[in-house]
Amino acid sequence: MTTARDIMTPDATCVRWNETVLDAAKKMTELGVGALPICGPDEKLKGMLTDRDIVVKVLGEGKDPADCPVGDLAQGEVVTIGADDDVTEILRTMSEHKVRRLPVIDGHTLVGIVAQADVARAVPDPQVGDLLESLSSD
Repeated sequence: MTTARDIMTPDATCVRWNETVLDAAKKMTELGVGALPICGPDEKLKGMLTDRDIVVKVLGEGKDPADCPVGDLAQGEVVTIGADDDVTEILRTMSEHKVRRLPVIDGHTLVGIVAQADVARAVPDPQVGDLLESLSSD
């Protein structure tokens, strides 16, 4: 049984709640990633920031990324997956919530990120096709 722990990218780097969107964008560039978990002052996961969020919710609305705190973009409850959850649960969660990346939690600690590409490498083609169809439809 393949689990989230088996396919995740470990040691996810957080962007802090009070950092600016500009800081987050620079961090994404340095790390070569399209999303970062948002962590609060208590080190708890508060959300996910994606490159799309930056474009649509900041630049597209004419906001200055140097003056916009990342925490302003954290919305609602964060969708996560347990480190020992299997690929079927990952697929179900991504499809149900229409997300392409899931923070991986072990206990109450962020231990990694599972991305759509990680799942694509780990599961048979028909399941990947179903996931892509689910994520692409409105």
